[in-house]
Amino acid sequence: MNQSLVEVSKNVLRACLALKENETFLVVTDDVKKNLAEALYEAGKLLGAEAMLVVMNERAKSGEEPPAPIAAAMAGADVVVCITEHSLTHTQARKKAAAAGARLATMPGITEDMFLEGAISADYSEVKLITESVTDILTGGESVRIEKDGYSLSFSIKGRDGVPSTGMYVNPGESGNLPSGEAYIAPVEGSANGQILIDGSIAGIGKLSSPVLLTIVSGRIVQADGDEGAKLLEILGDGDGRQLGEFGIGTNNKARITGVVLEDEKVYGTIHVAFGSNNTFGGVISAGVHIDGVVKDPDIYIDDEVLMVSGGFKK
Repeated sequence: MNQSLVEVSKNVLRACLALKENETFLVVTDDVKKNLAEALYEAGKLLGAEAMLVVMNERAKSGEEPPAPIAAAMAGADVVVCITEHSLTHTQARKKAAAAGARLATMPGITEDMFLEGAISADYSEVKLITESVTDILTGGESVRIEKDGYSLSFSIKGRDGVPSTGMYVNPGESGNLPSGEAYIAPVEGSANGQILIDGSIAGIGKLSSPVLLTIVSGRIVQADGDEGAKLLEILGDGDGRQLGEFGIGTNNKARITGVVLEDEKVYGTIHVAFGSNNTFGGVISAGVHIDGVVKDPDIYIDDEVLMVSGGFKK
């Protein structure tokens, strides 16, 4: 057992999830991430919690539900960490566990390097302030325009609430990613039109060596140009997976683009769009898949007012 991982895990459980002695603490993992999950389990025991570790088969893609017994265990625990290869963030299991009062963090695709360096080392009190400020702007807005390298994508967010992923989930029902630092929202389905250049990374594909240009009509990808375009469409499938489901803004200045979207989408100065399910955070798409693509240094307009220029927040 890597004792450095255990020590970092103890700090994360105390600072980000406020794990207390005698609370029930559940770690959900798969065969791919079992070694890292064991460090969290050991940390939970050392903090005096009633720690439990459950291992499932690797899911086929992000957004796929865990087995029903694991979903039930998640809803019955005080604190839950899901450390898996593919994300459980946008699943009904996560949503129901939070509704039942669990404090819950998802860590899809996290690596040992990410545990010890980068986004996990951020000052989360600072991340929280920035994230909540951006979330308020999204909640108060009605339209978004993303511009980069001559391409533009516009969509409505009218009537939708922004969601803060602050990295601090210390009250019953709070949940989000770890490492974290993003504000995100579900665009109005069918409202997106234009093109967007994805040049950072794509979940399930990794860090991009060349950009992918997506053409979106009435909220749906109709064309994906670039070396990884065909692979992205294959992952999303032919159904609702191709619908725009999320718009997010990174707020963690310690995060790096590594090829693992868990960290990539938190990078300060980036935005991300995701396709597929958004019914767990205010939308109506239930696609069984949720795939993020990260854009570096964009210009962002909310209600035609500048929010970001080349990835920098307007002062």
